[in-house]
Amino acid sequence: MAAVVAQSHHIFGLRTGVRNNLLFFDEQTVIFPSGNNCVRYNIDQKWQRFIPGTERSHSMQALAISANRRYLAVAERGEKGTITVYDLQHEQSRKRKVLTGGEVAVQEFVCMAFSPDSKYLLGQAGGPEWTLFYWVWEKHKVMATVKTTSTGPISQVSFNPQDNTQICVSGNGVFKLFRYAEGALKQSNAVKETQNILSHAWMSEERVIAGTETGRLLVFESGDLRWEMSVTSKASTQESEDAPSVPASLPRVTAITAYSKGFACSAGPGTVCLFEKTEEKDNYRRTREIKIPPDPCSNEPSQAEQQEITTLCISPSEETLATSTDRGQLYHITLSSAEMSKGEQAQFEFLSHSFHSSVITGLSICMRKPLIATCSLDHSVRIWNFETNALELYKEFQEELYSVALHPSGLFIVVGFSDKIRLMNLLTDDIRTFKEFTVRGCRECAFSHGGHMFAAVNGNVIHIYSTTTFNSILNLKGHNGKVSPNAVSYYNDSHLVSCGMDGAVYEWNTLSGKRESESVLKSCSYTGVALSPETKSIFAVGSDCTLKEIHDCQILREVVSDDVLYTTIAMTHSGRALFTGTAIGTVRAIKYPLPLQKEWTEYQAHSAPITKMVVTFDDQYLLTVSEDGCLLIWKIIDKEGWGLKRDKEMTYAEEILITKSDLEEKNQIMLELKTRVEELKMENEYQLRLKDMTYNEKIKDLTEKFTQQMESLRTENKVLKTETEKQEVVHHEALIEVMERHSKEQQDLESTNNQKLMLEYEKHQELQLKSQQMQESYEEKLRQLEDSKVRALEEITQFYEAKIQEKVLTLGQCQDESWQQVREFEEMTKQMEEDTDRELQDIRVKYERKLREEKETNLRLKGETGVMKKKFSSLQREIDDRNVEIEKLKVEQQKLLAFIKSLEKDILGLKRGIQESHLTIQDKVGWYRHHKDEYSLRNIEEPGGPENQIFLLFIISQNMFGSGHLLTSELKCNPSHAFYFSFSQCDSIYLTLYCTMLPQGNKLIFLALQ
Repeated sequence: MAAVVAQSHHIFGLRTGVRNNLLFFDEQTVIFPSGNNCVRYNIDQKWQRFIPGTERSHSMQALAISANRRYLAVAERGEKGTITVYDLQHEQSRKRKVLTGGEVAVQEFVCMAFSPDSKYLLGQAGGPEWTLFYWVWEKHKVMATVKTTSTGPISQVSFNPQDNTQICVSGNGVFKLFRYAEGALKQSNAVKETQNILSHAWMSEERVIAGTETGRLLVFESGDLRWEMSVTSKASTQESEDAPSVPASLPRVTAITAYSKGFACSAGPGTVCLFEKTEEKDNYRRTREIKIPPDPCSNEPSQAEQQEITTLCISPSEETLATSTDRGQLYHITLSSAEMSKGEQAQFEFLSHSFHSSVITGLSICMRKPLIATCSLDHSVRIWNFETNALELYKEFQEELYSVALHPSGLFIVVGFSDKIRLMNLLTDDIRTFKEFTVRGCRECAFSHGGHMFAAVNGNVIHIYSTTTFNSILNLKGHNGKVSPNAVSYYNDSHLVSCGMDGAVYEWNTLSGKRESESVLKSCSYTGVALSPETKSIFAVGSDCTLKEIHDCQILREVVSDDVLYTTIAMTHSGRALFTGTAIGTVRAIKYPLPLQKEWTEYQAHSAPITKMVVTFDDQYLLTVSEDGCLLIWKIIDKEGWGLKRDKEMTYAEEILITKSDLEEKNQIMLELKTRVEELKMENEYQLRLKDMTYNEKIKDLTEKFTQQMESLRTENKVLKTETEKQEVVHHEALIEVMERHSKEQQDLESTNNQKLMLEYEKHQELQLKSQQMQESYEEKLRQLEDSKVRALEEITQFYEAKIQEKVLTLGQCQDESWQQVREFEEMTKQMEEDTDRELQDIRVKYERKLREEKETNLRLKGETGVMKKKFSSLQREIDDRNVEIEKLKVEQQKLLAFIKSLEKDILGLKRGIQESHLTIQDKVGWYRHHKDEYSLRNIEEPGGPENQIFLLFIISQNMFGSGHLLTSELKCNPSHAFYFSFSQCDSIYLTLYCTMLPQGNKLIFLALQ
């Protein structure tokens, strides 16, 4: 395994999209998700403890903490949804149980809740099933399941704080109460809610308050809606039947938490309202409004006030209220201070620091100070201190930031914007630009070791500028594709290594601008490069999921990553180990020299691909940033838990950069403040003298007043003493009188009691004498009874001895009869055995004969079976052939049926044509009769006869495509009585000529042409 170990030390950032992502563990410690970890953060001492997420989990869905603050439940989404329960009292937060849906396919659990006694756990599965699970989590036992909705989504589930068996579920159009009974969860209310309920909280055993998407607070008692109020009103409670229509523009109530005085809830962007219970009608009134303050370091300070509240939680002693927002920020406020700030707007403060709220694109460190520079797509640059784990400085800009480089002195930074790069000064309280360079879309920049020049990447060109003259020194051109964002690294101030998406790794001479070595692998797009300080080897990672060691333009070794894409790489300055970041957010530590086999240690780090990675110059810390917006600081130690040995102790500079105008302004302000202090000092001394005089007079007056009061009190005291003495005398005389009376009464009682005692003694003597006489009488009776008992016992003994003698004689006779029966039975048994043997022999002979006959029959049947098998095989082949022929005939039948159907269609078309022709014939006959003189035919059979006229009619049938054409013709006769026809149109059709001769006796001429 790796020679060194990376241990999570501190993280900056909050993982958004997790339900209930801020919890109080105790009064000073909170729990929140960051990266792929859950973090325990101590607010006072600023330390952190990490609970790593599950390997290969896709996302973290929800958190829940038990009522006794001992157990933490984490819901994660992977190949299937899981809930992991951790023991927070264990130093390393030991994993206790992993709960799943079992046989039910669950992709994710969207929200959870522990029971008041911490023994049961609720888990609400996501869509489309929306199944609610009720576990005894320590036994991994599902007590019951129920489908809570069919449309979703469900926003929250919770237990009744006084009853483990009652459950509340709320969501979009859902508000349901369930009770566990008889092994099932049964709905106990009939409310059909139409509003989108985003959060709820139990106020008592019967009362639940719910917040909606439209800014309404709904008060339910025993599952029924009792009151409804607006979160923005000062104090308004109405019964549900009188509730007005809800406007859609009201703020969303995304979080509610209850405490002893009432409850706190979100009231739109950046606002939390405190409600306290009133004595009249158990209503609630709004007492305080707390807001997120504007950000002075932002270009638009009001944007901070527009953050949506996602989670609210109150510390166990109800001293602190904490909240998380949708932009990944954590805030808190002391409730006592909020209540004391009468007339002033109460405001939240950052719980630790301001975090990045989007993808971190740049990361850089310097040599002279323990500083980290990061930039993000949230338009901000932040300067962190990895020794104090604090945010030193930050500033927001109008444009997106793509890269950042920190000068070795720690006093300057270069930042890559979309349109240019800017060289900036790090002042005490500001980041100020003093030079701009026209390099567009710079995705990577880096200072040289001496800081006298820096490189900036623009597409496939690397520009090198001087930090003293600000002139362009070189333009390194050679890459065919874009230079990767993590692909520029200085060997020393005279050599630079770069890699690109074109699969090329180049080593450049920064003095001449020439390329000194290269390694090209077009099948791989490189994403990161690192250098060995001793062997001058180059380590590169890229799209082929391998780590390559390149030396003298040759690839010496490759380490395959098991189908996990490496995104960046870093090496310790001592050369003992390599660290790689992956696309799934993990960090791998690989020993150097590279192993032949796949040997590494993998750590859960981020929830998104790691974008940058760097090791500090003293090899004490590893820094990683990711697309999840988190900066994670790792402590680099050996296997024994000690930090790596340093070549020399690092001494960080404490100097800061300040402009002359700022210094003069600060000095002027200091002088003014000193003058003001002197003036206030003199004024205060004068006021003190005046107050001394005033108070001396008051003391004098009070002294005289109290002296008079003391004299009057002394007089009263003397009078009271006299009265006390008189009372003492009276009480003493009364006491003597009472004592004498009591003494006399005591003597009377003693004499009376003595007389009674003598009487009782005499009675005792008499009773004792009677008791002795009774004892003697009863002893005599006992002796007589004993004698009679002995005599009766002797008589009974003699009687039963005679009986025994009789029975002995009877028993002897029975034994003789028994022996006789035994002999007879043995004889009978012997005869039966002989008969049975004879019968068995006859049966054996009979069945052996039958067996031989059956064997012969079996052999004959086997032969017949072989013949039948052959016949069956031949018949089976014939059947198969027949089936094939049947299939062919069926296919042919289908073809013929199709052909028949087409012919039937043609017949129908022809019939329609014939009908039309008949109609046309009738029309033509009528027309010819009307014009017979004009169109008569002469000299065909018997010229000149009027009865020999012939009427001709041409009818054209439809063609095969179903379209008909009218065909006109002309009949002509020649002298030899022959005739011919001329046609005006004919295109692949059937022509039929019908000639009808009138009157009777004339011939019929039929001519068909095709």
